Amino acid sequence: MDEIIKVNYENDRPTVMGRDLHKALEVKTAYKDWFPRMCEYGFTENEDYKVTLIFEPNSKGGKQSYTDHQLTINMAKEICMIQRSEIGKKCRQYFIAVENQWNTPEAVMARALQFANHQLDMIRQQNIQLTTTIAVQEQQITELKPKASYYDVILNCADLLSTTKIAKDYGKSAVWLNNYLHDKGIQYKQGDIWLLYQKYAQHGYTSTKTHSYNGDDGEVHSKVHTYWTQKGRLFTYDLLKSDGILPLIEQQKAG
Repeated sequence: MDEIIKVNYENDRPTVMGRDLHKALEVKTAYKDWFPRMCEYGFTENEDYKVTLIFEPNSKGGKQSYTDHQLTINMAKEICMIQRSEIGKKCRQYFIAVENQWNTPEAVMARALQFANHQLDMIRQQNIQLTTTIAVQEQQITELKPKASYYDVILNCADLLSTTKIAKDYGKSAVWLNNYLHDKGIQYKQGDIWLLYQKYAQHGYTSTKTHSYNGDDGEVHSKVHTYWTQKGRLFTYDLLKSDGILPLIEQQKAG
């Protein structure tokens, strides 16, 4: 079937843009005057059509906008009949063919499969988020376990440090330190959060905190960050030192 007018299949039913139909029907009246007259035949906004604002670049490097309308195939067919022209008849027959193709068993099955795959992707994403939440909660529970030794009590300082701060002591970046600790089998990445493996999480090396922020969608979201305790700082110091990596202050003394 040759495409006379571009049909949009991205929604739950096929649609066509009003300006494309206006052009295909070779209507002489300006679109801004023609479309309101078509609506007088009883078409309802948000049922038969939706108003769409189109943006496109202008000659000055900015953007200009104009109004278009997304029409259902039923509305497009009726408008074609109203024109009472040969091209109107041809376009109407084209839309009937589009509908017939849309409603074939194969097309219906394909849409059902696409919907099922979309739902499966959503479930997978929810499972990833749930796994991340569980991992964070497990670490937080482990971090809250009471400390047994006097050494733990002494090092139970209220000041927490970011990975960036500790890495800066060595003239390195947080990315470098995170990758180093990952290579050493100390931590792993869950989503976009670094968490300690269980054997290290129970020693009070880190403390996770939740921060709220305003997203681009206007909603309030939360994000979990992992901070290092003073005990965790000493742990990373001993680990790095065993590999011959010293903080800048000790490098200067050695020099």
